[in-house]
Amino acid sequence: MSALRPDLAIIADHVGAGSRVLDVGCGDGELMDVLRGKDCDARGIEIDPVNVSRAVGRGLSVVQGDADIDLAAYPDASFDYAILSQTLQTARAPDRVLGELMRIGARAFVSFPNFAHWRVRLSLLWGGRMPVTRQLPERWYDTPNIHHVTVDDFRAFVADQGLVVE
Repeated sequence: MSALRPDLAIIADHVGAGSRVLDVGCGDGELMDVLRGKDCDARGIEIDPVNVSRAVGRGLSVVQGDADIDLAAYPDASFDYAILSQTLQTARAPDRVLGELMRIGARAFVSFPNFAHWRVRLSLLWGGRMPVTRQLPERWYDTPNIHHVTVDDFRAFVADQGLVVE
């Protein structure tokens, strides 16, 4: 098994044992599998049917769904934590998705690829092309990323939504 992605490791460290967790855009359930080891009641929603099958094959509770549409079906405050990892940039309406995340969970974790990271900028400067990396594995024309967000963009976005980053 490969090492847990750095953002997922940070999230896993901060989720309390025994918590109720919704992982939105959970992929193959890698984070949920770790949280299961902390006796968390972890549920997932994932748009890719192949990843849903992989997660279910691991014995995880994952449904196929679209964060832009299907989060509205979850009751208010139904989870201790709602997690949106490497998914915000793929949402058609990030403001609505973030609002739903905050409605569903008492607390939320959000991670995203920082398109202003120095390695991305250096790749653009030296190579003149969008990079293909472990964190950004698709070419620009085949990526689900429709919003190219930076850390400062996210801070402003959260402030515009009236939310606080801890």
